[in-house]
Amino acid sequence: MKGVILAGGLGTRLNPLTKVTNKHLLPVYDRPMIHYPVRTLVEAGIRDLLLVTGGNNAGDFLRLLGNGSEFGLKHLNYTYQAGEGGIADALKLAEHFADGEKVCVFLGDNLVERSIRREVEAFQRQPSGARILLKEVPDPERFGVAEVEGDRVRRIEEKPAHPRSRLAVVGIYFYDAKVFEILRPLEPSARGELEITDVNNAYLRAGVLTYGVLEGWWTDAGTFPSLLRANTLVAAARDRGESFP
Repeated sequence: MKGVILAGGLGTRLNPLTKVTNKHLLPVYDRPMIHYPVRTLVEAGIRDLLLVTGGNNAGDFLRLLGNGSEFGLKHLNYTYQAGEGGIADALKLAEHFADGEKVCVFLGDNLVERSIRREVEAFQRQPSGARILLKEVPDPERFGVAEVEGDRVRRIEEKPAHPRSRLAVVGIYFYDAKVFEILRPLEPSARGELEITDVNNAYLRAGVLTYGVLEGWWTDAGTFPSLLRANTLVAAARDRGESFP
């Protein structure tokens, strides 16, 4: 399985900080934000990574991460997303890199407390399709929200005004090679972006979408409140002496 980290976009919700740097290069406690998804994927056993970035500060990722040797990697791949077309649009750029293999797609502003190795292994055993990770949150209207019944996902809604559950779809997705066929005909939503929820719902309609519930805490860091929360959670983990991530 290969890993794709999405770190493009303009990060406008974090203005004025993002006027001078990419959101994913901002600090979360003692490391740049982008370090966390890289380390999480490497710890889970995924060593072939592609970083999708964009904006005016894309070159800073190369200066910061180099070839990935700091993380035990022999090589780190990069590509550039022009503009702000959404998560699904950024994922399109990974088709050549994926080369027919399964991929784990990780949003660059997401942080998790625990290892995702168990979820990686679960998707490796899954013959085909996709897998999403869920986490109960107090503010589900900010995210894609899943409604589940037993071991089946019934519905996913993108940022609903009246969520049917508190289960947010975490920014970590697992897809087989068919994801790129699903991406091609997608049309932009009312927000002007290609929505990753539309991709997940395509797998749902095909009956090949599974899910897992994430252990430990999870947060994004794409708004000022969530960036503060990410810093606080990581600081507390460091104080407890946890090797995180």
